[in-house]
Amino acid sequence: METKGSPRYSIEIDEIDTSIIEKLRQDGRTTFAQIAQELNVSPGMIRMRYNRLVENDCLKVVAITNPLQTGYETMGLIGIRVDGSKLLDAANKIAEFDEVVYLVVTSGSYDILAEIRAVDHAHFLQFLTEKLYRIDGVRESESFIHLKIIKEIYF
Repeated sequence: METKGSPRYSIEIDEIDTSIIEKLRQDGRTTFAQIAQELNVSPGMIRMRYNRLVENDCLKVVAITNPLQTGYETMGLIGIRVDGSKLLDAANKIAEFDEVVYLVVTSGSYDILAEIRAVDHAHFLQFLTEKLYRIDGVRESESFIHLKIIKEIYF
């Protein structure tokens, strides 16, 4: 297993970097001055560290929406099985759909896991029949509708 500082990582992450990431993870609107005061360092140092983290793709600050509060009443996870030779092509096509908010190629029972947001159950069914099942190589899928989200973090 590789550790931080091994060639796999582009930069060394220390305690200050980790603290900056954690503060921004909790609230992306936290100012450099607030972070600097909590860490007892200068705002300039926080700005330099932040820029380094962003430039090295270690950190990206974005707005996160709550689909259930913005008109999407149905969310679900779909396990998808795909013909092996068409796996990455199918994954890239599925990723283009607006309903797909998260997609990973996996090992195990499913080749692809996709998280979907839909206006309602009819929209979810329409996604399956008119979009997903028309992708070349998709053999089968199993859908898991979210009933209640208990924990959701962004790391």
